[in-house]
Amino acid sequence: MAGRVQRRGRGARTGRNAKERTGAGRPGFEQEGTEVSDAVLVLEDGKVFRGSTYGAQGQTLGEAVFCTGMTGYQETLTDPSYHRQIVVATAPQIGNTGWNSQDSESRADDGTPADRIHVAGYAIREPSRTVFNWRADRGSLEDQLVRQGIVGISGIDTRAVVRHLRDRGAMRAGIFSGTSLGPVDGLQRIVQAQPAMLGADLAREVSTDSGYIIEPAGEPRFEVAAVDLGMKASIPEQLAARGCRVHVLPSTATLEQVEAVGAHGFFLSNGPGDPATADTAVQLTRGVIGKGIPMFGICFGNQILGRALGRRTYKMRFGHRGMNIPVIDEATGRVAITSQNHGFALEGERGEEFDTPFGRARVSHVCANDGTVEGVELLDGTAFSVQYHPEAAAGPHDARYLFDRFGDLMDRGRKAGGK
Repeated sequence: MAGRVQRRGRGARTGRNAKERTGAGRPGFEQEGTEVSDAVLVLEDGKVFRGSTYGAQGQTLGEAVFCTGMTGYQETLTDPSYHRQIVVATAPQIGNTGWNSQDSESRADDGTPADRIHVAGYAIREPSRTVFNWRADRGSLEDQLVRQGIVGISGIDTRAVVRHLRDRGAMRAGIFSGTSLGPVDGLQRIVQAQPAMLGADLAREVSTDSGYIIEPAGEPRFEVAAVDLGMKASIPEQLAARGCRVHVLPSTATLEQVEAVGAHGFFLSNGPGDPATADTAVQLTRGVIGKGIPMFGICFGNQILGRALGRRTYKMRFGHRGMNIPVIDEATGRVAITSQNHGFALEGERGEEFDTPFGRARVSHVCANDGTVEGVELLDGTAFSVQYHPEAAAGPHDARYLFDRFGDLMDRGRKAGGK
């Protein structure tokens, strides 16, 4: 988040009368080259959407993307993969279920649960006026946005924003709120001056610095070295539920650190930024595969494994972000409905096999909507990854079996090594 932020009190003017005076809240209301009186979403190509302040007042910059999830806004906002992104919610009303102490997907540097919101900004159509949920023990969504200084905007036609981003692609944007912020064309220049997501090296900005351990409930069956590239909190919990002691390592981890924990398996997490910048993680992955340590990757980790196997990545037009995206398993033909959050993807074709320095590999999963590569694997079974989120927080549970597959892979590897 960039620029100045002022925390707004709960009694600030955001209701119907304020909207009538400013014109905000009318779907598709746009104004260019004039003064901003309440809140405005400005895209780098000059498209402008007027609305009302939601959350903290001030300004924020990031890449404008949209999420199609009908539920799970708390998990979305706290997902480290959304670092430096302004999320546009396609669901028409947001905030109905408030904020609770259980669903956040962020952790503090020492691994303790945290409510930290990672998005740069939030754009919605209609904020819920009332919270209805017995689990909402942390108040409302807007309370959290104000408390954490997250600048947002409400009352805009999010359908129009999404259609624009689908046509033109995800792009740099800014949310500006408050008074006397200057003409909109000046705000556009501020938006255009920020760095693009292409070429952005962001994993180390959200990774743990020192590492931590997540223990299973009982005696550990496996030791797993998990590299935190922006890992969602529920991922190591899913591993721990299957008897793994999870050693969470920083994004700068070395092969020596992986071996030092006696790893039966190696895990690469999700995370933000351009995978083409993640050379350290790619080199580590090649070293791990060379040592024969079973590995599993999710989302950003899928792109890292693909790069380690010699594939290239590219930036998608608008990416996949939501909880209703169908994926085809090439081995079985089965379709899973998945949770996803990515703006980059691996190059490849459905059913493709290819040579790597570590033996033959193949594209294992593809998106049923657009054919995007959704998984790769070595044919000898020692390494595999998927582009989607099998931990499913929030989202369907169709793909959680992949954590069991990783456990089976480690079990076979341990028996083969006599451990």
